Amino acid sequence: MKTDLSWVLNDVLEVRGARHAVLVSGDGLLLQRSDDISRDDAETNAAAMSSMQSLSRAVAGFVGAGHGIWKQTLLEYDGGWIFLIAAGQGSYLAVSAAVDVDMEAVSFRMQKTVTALNKAMSVAPRSDNGVG
Repeated sequence: MKTDLSWVLNDVLEVRGARHAVLVSGDGLLLQRSDDISRDDAETNAAAMSSMQSLSRAVAGFVGAGHGIWKQTLLEYDGGWIFLIAAGQGSYLAVSAAVDVDMEAVSFRMQKTVTALNKAMSVAPRSDNGVG
């Protein structure tokens, strides 16, 4: 059974100008999408975001020796922005936004969303180790 985490992704869209959010696996599979994007569009963008994070990691050393750890990719287009960050082990969060979005607010909300996702996907250890 797949857990519906769209409520967590929809939270990032509370920032005025934020449009869509997708949670992506490292190999390009769509893990979750916000309510406002179709499954087909979300799957297409998930594959692209996986490639984008891979490319961003590959060129991280361009920043300089010892400073090449990838944190975030920000893409600018005529119609807006795409933000891409790590969302845990082997997953990434991508958010699209309008040109006039408060970039700091989106980045902050994305970090908050990643924290919420990590909590929602974690499983507490059993105290009885399954015995009894």
